[in-house]
Amino acid sequence: MSSSMFNNNSISISVSDEESSELGRMQERVRIKRKKQQVHRVRNEFSRRVVRFLLKYWMVLVFLPAAGLLMFEASRIGCLKLLPPEELQHLEIPMHDESSPVKNVVYISEKAQHEGGNSTLSQLRSEGTRFNLFSGEQTLDQRERSFKVSETAQIHCGFYSENGGFKISGEDKIYMQTCKVVVSTCAFGGGDDLYQPIGMLDTSLQKVCYVAFWDEITLAAQELKGRRIGEDHFIGKWRIVVVRDLPFIDQRLNGKIPKMLGHRLFPHAKFSIWVDSKSQFRRDPLGVLEALLWRSNSVLAISQHGARSNVYEEATAVVKKHKASPEEVEVQLTQYRQDGLPEDKRFNGKKALNEASVIVREHTPLTNLFMCLWFNEVVRFTSRDQLSFPYVLWRLKLLKNINMFPVCIRKDLVNSMGHIRKAKPLIS
Repeated sequence: MSSSMFNNNSISISVSDEESSELGRMQERVRIKRKKQQVHRVRNEFSRRVVRFLLKYWMVLVFLPAAGLLMFEASRIGCLKLLPPEELQHLEIPMHDESSPVKNVVYISEKAQHEGGNSTLSQLRSEGTRFNLFSGEQTLDQRERSFKVSETAQIHCGFYSENGGFKISGEDKIYMQTCKVVVSTCAFGGGDDLYQPIGMLDTSLQKVCYVAFWDEITLAAQELKGRRIGEDHFIGKWRIVVVRDLPFIDQRLNGKIPKMLGHRLFPHAKFSIWVDSKSQFRRDPLGVLEALLWRSNSVLAISQHGARSNVYEEATAVVKKHKASPEEVEVQLTQYRQDGLPEDKRFNGKKALNEASVIVREHTPLTNLFMCLWFNEVVRFTSRDQLSFPYVLWRLKLLKNINMFPVCIRKDLVNSMGHIRKAKPLIS
């Protein structure tokens, strides 16, 4: 027993140990009860707030997951709407004649100019330019006249001289002359590996040529990796065509030859699909032609640029990324401004600025002329072909049925692998 004594008037109060413990327990129970009540109040308030939030925003909460699910499904389905396989198997290649103001394209050559009594340089590499015996030396006056077309167009379009380079074996030439539909790519300077195409039907393999252009540098680099060309000239599905004596020091410019001048390399081809070496083509080629050309009655299909809208914005980006020197870009822009190219050139309400890693086209006199004009611009100015595409499209007003497809379709067409290494330049 413990006691507490208060000596005021000799009154004393004694509290037992048992009573003290009981009092402490009662106080503890009160504290616990109050704490539980506080927790219940907080929980009730939180529940009320959650209910109010759900009542207020229930439509948004229902819509967002649904929208997310739709976006996910759309990303799986993609933008490219191909015919089902059972229809693709029976798809026939149309062989109609295009109704066009341009009926014939005559390619200017050293031989033709000699025969016409207008002798030009027998050995040509003009000072300060990239003109050579392959390109011919197109004057500014000839450039201007090349955009003013009639039924017969005369134009420089590569292969100017027999001594101009880009030599292909006779056996390869014979094979290329048999192709009616072509998927092509190139890797010069050992810069990229060869990606096998996927996603095609067996019926397409019987109708479509797959041709990859290599130079001797790429050939040696691939052989070091154990990738050797078979006796049938194939590696997988690709027919390998080894090009000797490339005409330009700039490997990017050499790559424009198979990219833009497919009609000169495959003289009997009616349709072609170009795929940059950094990409793996992953669709049925006849299905792609049907979806991007035949269905919309187009003769050329190419992707819109994903980031920018006009030549002048792109020129700034090209210089910033060190893709070309400020001086050469300024020369090109000065000429385009002088010619009157608008700041924000659009085509049928879409971006005219393109991304040309995939080019799908019909080989007609008008599209062949377009590609020649485009090639001449990249020889005269910079190798960045997206700078010259909108200009040529603007100048050649006759070409209207172009499918400028969105970026998502380009992503559906190819798996982008990126460049493996920098291409080795040729020694001047």
